[in-house]
Amino acid sequence: MAKDIREKENKKAEKAAKRARGKETRSQMWQAFQLQRKRDNKLIPYMLLAFLIPVILLLLLSLVFGWWWLNLIVGIILGVAAALFIFTRRLQAGVYDQIEGESGAAAWALSNLRDGVGMKWKTETGVATNSHMDAVHRVVGTPGVVLVGEGTPHRLKPMMAQERRRLARIVGKTPIYDVVVGDEEGQVPVKKLQNHLMRLPRNIKKNEVDGLEHKISSITRLNNPANAMPKGPLPKGGQVAGMNRRARRAANRGKRG
Repeated sequence: MAKDIREKENKKAEKAAKRARGKETRSQMWQAFQLQRKRDNKLIPYMLLAFLIPVILLLLLSLVFGWWWLNLIVGIILGVAAALFIFTRRLQAGVYDQIEGESGAAAWALSNLRDGVGMKWKTETGVATNSHMDAVHRVVGTPGVVLVGEGTPHRLKPMMAQERRRLARIVGKTPIYDVVVGDEEGQVPVKKLQNHLMRLPRNIKKNEVDGLEHKISSITRLNNPANAMPKGPLPKGGQVAGMNRRARRAANRGKRG
């Protein structure tokens, strides 16, 4: 009886949390729409056009095949989906226009990578940085490993080469790709970065991505000198000896007890 009550309470709590998440998502979408509408005069006309096209086409088909009410419902559903697609694409383009050229733009784009059919991504930003705000990010996915650099090319080159050598010892024959974000020849603009990664060959299976990323993260953490010693100031020799003596005395008291 008590178990059934707990299960009902858990289900009720899960439903409440789901409703709260849904409400928060809708609120965020509405705020994003309001912001984008103010800076993008073409947003509403394009969304309206995307909504009306499937509705009108399906209503025209109903003149030939009938079932106009069914075509109307399907057209409205498709129209809403098309309008939302236009909204998200123009919102994304607006964000890229704002952040392009800013430090950390590539990191933001990589952090928002979405898994797809046969595709999976694990991103670690800032695996190598310097005082000039140049950074190298690591992406593990179905193509293998991708090193993405943002900053000044001549400073990024040795940073990416060093990171590539470290990774090569870990991943073996798994392909490693280099990408430099920018607008110059041979570089990839930040707004095209996600599409560029999506077009890379699929060299490993989707279910192998997690294992590869875990292997890389574990070994790089072990090899990082910053992780070799505990954080904070080290105690002096006398303090260490004192701590050892106190530990032994505590152990002996435990045995006598």
